[in-house]
Amino acid sequence: MSSSSDADTDKKVIVPVENLRAFTERVIVKAGAKPAHAEALAELIVAADHRGHFSHGLNRLDYYADGIARGLNASDKEPEITKQGPSTALVNGNNCLGPVVGKMCIDLAIEKAKSTGVGWVCATGSNHFGISGWYSIRAMEQDMIGMAFCNSSPTMVHPRGKKRLLGTNPICVAAKGEGDDEFVLDMATTTVALGKVEVKHKLGEQIPMGWGVDADGKPSTDTGCILQSGGLHPLGGKEETSGYKGFGLGMMVELFCGVLSGSKFGTQLGKWTDAGFDSMANLGQCFVAIDPTAFAPGFQGRLSELIRQIKTSEPGEGHSELLVSGDPERAHIQLCQGLGGIPYHRSQIEFADGLADKYAVSRLMTA
Repeated sequence: MSSSSDADTDKKVIVPVENLRAFTERVIVKAGAKPAHAEALAELIVAADHRGHFSHGLNRLDYYADGIARGLNASDKEPEITKQGPSTALVNGNNCLGPVVGKMCIDLAIEKAKSTGVGWVCATGSNHFGISGWYSIRAMEQDMIGMAFCNSSPTMVHPRGKKRLLGTNPICVAAKGEGDDEFVLDMATTTVALGKVEVKHKLGEQIPMGWGVDADGKPSTDTGCILQSGGLHPLGGKEETSGYKGFGLGMMVELFCGVLSGSKFGTQLGKWTDAGFDSMANLGQCFVAIDPTAFAPGFQGRLSELIRQIKTSEPGEGHSELLVSGDPERAHIQLCQGLGGIPYHRSQIEFADGLADKYAVSRLMTA
């Protein structure tokens, strides 16, 4: 007999990774983007859904395409370095697609880290850049510690308040141990990423209490209410459950991104709608690469030992294993490999079909 999770998988529509990549490029190029920019975005969207972060993959494609088509994202420019030192740089994204800006910035940080041990690059004039993990992993794949941060449209309420003051302001840190060991922390500083609430809203599904609040700052499970007039809890929720810590982390990201780069920050940022930002975003972002060999030798071995300590610890009742950050994503990648592609809900394929018709390109091919 199949388990309930197997049964759920059986109901999914499988899309080979290369088909998703090609479809994304078709849509974005038809919307008006340069082929090289479309390629960067396609890499990001594939990585998001391949890792199981469906809120930031195909789910976001219409937003990116619409931004290009409406001129909210530049299609005729490139990001450029406006100021730099041996280990640092400030980049003007020139309103290009976020993944185009971010890819340039993390690669520049990696280049600087190879020379000086640390590369710290901030971007201004950028846009929504998808999952933070894609950038940090680029550094990790070159044996660096990678970090990525981004500010975003206000969706987070203060644990004592009811107004949206900060964005989901994600944080990512990625590092490689020995063998296949990895640590990839990719998290919002809100209780949950906004895109996950959007996905639940599209599917008509309920969300847990603690994700968001209504217009009066009261906890709510109504996705429409949270998206339209309420907001998201900071990580930790209300003040009595340490929400001030999540709010503080959100402000830290804002310091690294909006304040340090000279871009918009906090409530200066435009409103996020179903179609994305309602004006040019001017997001601030921060990318860091650290060469572990600039510090004590044996970094990868020690990281693997830390991972081993956690994974060999006895689980609590009702659990079979302890996970470290990045394990669920690796499990999802393995699931995709076994299925021959990425599993999608039927409604997501219908969404992609509508997008294909909108831009007059061939539809997303399923397995």
